[in-house]
Amino acid sequence: MNFSVESVQGRVPITILAPDGDVDGSNYRVLIAKAQELHAAETQYMLLDLQHVNYMSSAGLVALHSISKTLAGEVPPDPGAGWDAYHAVQRDRPAGAHAQLKLLNPRPRVEKLLEMAGLNAAFEVYRDRAEALASF
Repeated sequence: MNFSVESVQGRVPITILAPDGDVDGSNYRVLIAKAQELHAAETQYMLLDLQHVNYMSSAGLVALHSISKTLAGEVPPDPGAGWDAYHAVQRDRPAGAHAQLKLLNPRPRVEKLLEMAGLNAAFEVYRDRAEALASF
């Protein structure tokens, strides 16, 4: 999986992380590791640009959940825990949107997965980059 990373200064510093390729069981840990690396380098607010992600499995949901927990300064579930990590997504599903992780341009298939998992209310989703950046 390839990434592009961009830093933008809005009201707060925002990192735009744009994965390129599917997010599934074969590589979701790479996405988590990249987000953790950026967090360790002082990223607190992240816009995840999903325009080049054609497919996301339940492992991708674990990645989104892990990234949001990391940005909030919490310990994410162990991604090696298999279904336990996925069930943590459901257990920790918040009533409102995450303030530190927002999603940009998810493809219809990815958006449908978020909806089916009940996570469409957990993440603010934007189609317009400027609007997404202004939301932080």
